Amino acid sequence: MANIYTHPDLDELDILTVLRALADPVRLDIVRHLHSLGEASCSTLLASRPKSSMSHHFQVLRAGGILHTRIEGVTHRNTLRLEELEKRFPGLMTAILAASGP
Repeated sequence: MANIYTHPDLDELDILTVLRALADPVRLDIVRHLHSLGEASCSTLLASRPKSSMSHHFQVLRAGGILHTRIEGVTHRNTLRLEELEKRFPGLMTAILAASGP
C-alpha cells in the first residue's frame, strides 16, 4: 500500500466535482468539523460511523479537491484546502460553510 495520496490540481477541477463532493451530508459534516479543528486525524473525524464507509467519504473529498491528507507515521492527518479553493472558486467554501450551520 502506498504511503501517499493523490491530490488533484485544483486548476483542473470543475465546480460540479467540488459540489458533488460536498452534496453528501456526511461529507459536509466532515468538512464543517475539520474547519472548526483546522487539522484532524481520520479517527477524530469518524464519530460513530463505520471506518469502511468513512474511507470512501475521505477519498471523495480528496478527489473533489477539498481535503488534503498527509501520513504521519500510522496517522492520517487531514486539512481543508481552503486557500487553494478560494483562489479557484472565490467565495464558494465561505458560503457553503456559512450556510451549513455552526
